[in-house]
Amino acid sequence: MAAEPQKEWFEKDYYKTLGVNEKATAKDITKAYRKLARELHPDKNPGDAAAETRFKEVSAAYDVIGDEEKRKSYDEVRRLGPMAGGFGGPGGPGGPGGGFNVGFDDIGDLLGGLFGRGGRGGRGGPQQQSRAQAGADLEADLTLDFDDAVRGLETTITLTSEATCHTCSGTGSKPGSTPETCKVCNGKGVQDENQGLFSFSRPCASCGGRGAIITDPCTTCRGIGVEVRPRDVKVRIPAGVKEGQKIRLKGRGGPGRLGGPPGDLFVRIHVADHPLFGRSGNDLTIEVPITFAEAALGGTVKVPTLDGSPVTIRIPPGTASGKTFRLRGKAGAGDLLASVVVTVPDSLTDAQREAIEALAAASPDSPRAHLGV
Repeated sequence: MAAEPQKEWFEKDYYKTLGVNEKATAKDITKAYRKLARELHPDKNPGDAAAETRFKEVSAAYDVIGDEEKRKSYDEVRRLGPMAGGFGGPGGPGGPGGGFNVGFDDIGDLLGGLFGRGGRGGRGGPQQQSRAQAGADLEADLTLDFDDAVRGLETTITLTSEATCHTCSGTGSKPGSTPETCKVCNGKGVQDENQGLFSFSRPCASCGGRGAIITDPCTTCRGIGVEVRPRDVKVRIPAGVKEGQKIRLKGRGGPGRLGGPPGDLFVRIHVADHPLFGRSGNDLTIEVPITFAEAALGGTVKVPTLDGSPVTIRIPPGTASGKTFRLRGKAGAGDLLASVVVTVPDSLTDAQREAIEALAAASPDSPRAHLGV
């Protein structure tokens, strides 16, 4: 169902209020809102009436273009605004100089569908929309040790963001007091305004859209039900989490407004490097140096594991450098992939040189014979 349009939508540029352009992504809009909300919040600007007014304007703008459905309707209303304003006058549809080849009934059908009214003039009764606003989704970064990322853990992160006021629990009223039902809108939070062909709904000027009057505001949040403060959030990290992966914590984002649900918190994971191990999917990788003699003659070598208990692998005679051995179940949720690398000494003792020269003399066949050069 389309969002309920308001008269202010024709008059106010919410994109300009948030400092973004009309093509801005939802993420850019949320980012701009959070930045302005932090700067203008009454707690950071006590006694600054201009900042408080601006804070309310920013919140009102985000309530509209921060909501996907409302943004679509708002964009359409702004596109049709000049046309709707010209009904019955020069330059309007069907009037002298008019730029639209549509009649009143056509326009009534078009805007009636947009506004959630009946067609043919849109004289049907208004369909009341929920005033509740879902909270914003938030993001946080968490850096893990390599071991913790492989094994998983439960930890706590601290972030500073908007949160439900801890004093009034989001009601906006001082504890022990109760808001009074607004007598102007009878608790609906909106007022209907008849504009002839169309009827518009706008937030109630008396209660600001709450549907209730806060007679004794909470001293912590100044009656808005939300405060900016640090808070701790527990996060359960699954085993095998990867660099850049996001973990969604439902309902741990920004607080909702007017009874709306809270947003979600997305925790972006960063994983520290390990001096010995790497990762390939759920498996761990490690390079194991071996000597030429071990590669040629075979033998056994010990390989470290993440839990500190080494395992022994058998090297078959004639093993090539780069051969990988899979050690199943030795890497938490995956396997340990041990790749052997034949080492070549930088310098030789006389005994080593004699032994290698003897090997070369006993190996007349060239390994490059198949190259034909």
